[in-house]
Amino acid sequence: MSPHTACAAELISFLRSSPTAFHAAASAAALLVEQGFIRLEEQAAWGRLAAGKYFVLRNESSLIGFTWNSSGPFRMIGAHTDSPSLKLKPNPLRREQGCLQLGVEIYGGALLRPWFDRELSLAGRVAWRDKNGGLSSALLDFQRPLAVIPSLAIHLNREANKQQEMNAQTDMTPLIGLAAETAAAFQELLLEELRRCRPEAEPAGIIDHELFLYDPAPPTLTGLKGEFITGARLDNLVSCFAAAQALRSADSGLNCLIVLNDHEEVGSVSAAGAQGSFLRDVLERLRPDPEERQAALRGSFFISADNAHAVHPNFAAKHDSLHLPQLGKGPVIKFNANQRYATTAASAAAFRQLCAKAEVPVQEFVSRSDMGCGSTIGPLTAAELGVETVDVGIPSLAMHSIRETAASVDCWHLCRVLQTFFQP
Repeated sequence: MSPHTACAAELISFLRSSPTAFHAAASAAALLVEQGFIRLEEQAAWGRLAAGKYFVLRNESSLIGFTWNSSGPFRMIGAHTDSPSLKLKPNPLRREQGCLQLGVEIYGGALLRPWFDRELSLAGRVAWRDKNGGLSSALLDFQRPLAVIPSLAIHLNREANKQQEMNAQTDMTPLIGLAAETAAAFQELLLEELRRCRPEAEPAGIIDHELFLYDPAPPTLTGLKGEFITGARLDNLVSCFAAAQALRSADSGLNCLIVLNDHEEVGSVSAAGAQGSFLRDVLERLRPDPEERQAALRGSFFISADNAHAVHPNFAAKHDSLHLPQLGKGPVIKFNANQRYATTAASAAAFRQLCAKAEVPVQEFVSRSDMGCGSTIGPLTAAELGVETVDVGIPSLAMHSIRETAASVDCWHLCRVLQTFFQP
């Protein structure tokens, strides 16, 4: 088995275990624990940490892992654990025309049309009360089809194949059963799954939930020779996986750090997001002296890894004609004059040199001048820490769809260059 095929198989396993940001953080933590990383708790005093390998979670959906030595700059990689999705409302059950439905909110900039006519499952976090009145939380993943959003038949909408706006309140409401089912039945469904996931628990009732719909169909290798990987949440779990794998093999003599933030898809303004204090708090605990910390950060480097737009063979005109990132041709450096990406000439040159050392090809992306572009945690982190930053990512198609496409070899390319970054 070739290295990139083995990498794709491991990535598929990671994607399958990570239907939500909570599960993605847990999956990344599991990879680190396998390599002897020690979990730290934010509510505990750390004191002066001995040289070693550590990680910490916030909100169960964001993770920072690092190899620690008492001196020297930091080599840092950032990515995000969340993906666009449909999130259940607090009181989700609705009855319409004999059907039981789930009220949802659109989380992030989801491409909505591909959500129709797919079997959907549920996963996320629930808060529950035990028989003694105490509160606990647990992650749930039903791993089986529970809901569907049926399209309106073309006979009833002859304009269906033309560009059509969808109403998030009325058009995106999935079916989960027939109206004979009750709210109590839904609560019992959650309790049954909680008991399955946590057999030692004795829950008296579910108090609150953060549950998301997702496509339970597994990611697959597609193409004549398995050239493509297609599946949900490639943006940005490919980068989370590559960052975790790089940290697992990091040189223990370096200060290497990964930060996997939640809530990037909704603006990053949260305690666990890139505009929150998570990374700054950890760095302040590691280097409490402000002058030493600032000196270390001035010599540090941050790679913001988030998927890039590959040129679509059917829609090449949507790209700048001199910047056409292709599938299978390596990671993409992302540029933007208005600082939607944090790349500078110096940081781009450093990343190109890193790719050359890793023997990995590299490409460039800049939006057409008459079109906007997305953003990443890169500019937020660069602004907060004043650290030299480059924005990169593997090229992919159908970004923010329920299933996205990338070249399987590019997943290996990204893993390889990030692993090289964490070596002397």
